[in-house]
Amino acid sequence: CLTNILREHYDPIIGKVQNDYMLKKFQSVPSITKQLQDGYIYYLFIEDNNPIGFMGLIRKENYLYISKLYLDKAFRGQGKSKLALKLIIQIAKDNGLNRLELNVNKHNTDSIKAYEHLGFKRIRAEENDIGHGFIMDDYVYEYNIF
Repeated sequence: CLTNILREHYDPIIGKVQNDYMLKKFQSVPSITKQLQDGYIYYLFIEDNNPIGFMGLIRKENYLYISKLYLDKAFRGQGKSKLALKLIIQIAKDNGLNRLELNVNKHNTDSIKAYEHLGFKRIRAEENDIGHGFIMDDYVYEYNIF
């Protein structure tokens, strides 16, 4: 189910071949296990006993990095991202942090609109080589907690 969220969302943006590679590299059981060992925390969003999304966070030097934040298409536009952001802000505050940061693909226009609507500001563009000839072509956004 959660893989379907990523397929539905990213296949049209980056193509099935790159998405297959990224799912294996970043969302496989061994990859998530390693991320958890490295300090990531994952949250699964459940509604009516069904998973509807997930997020992954990690503390960086002076900010909380939102590595993953995905909702099933059927549950977007219902204020669930705002609820997730409230939780993320509380986690940041509990860890003495006052800034959030995330990456979003430059062609992911729906997510860009959603992040900007939530108050995130674009701070830079970056390209990250993820191997096998694939590049993550992203904008970096931040959210300042006051």
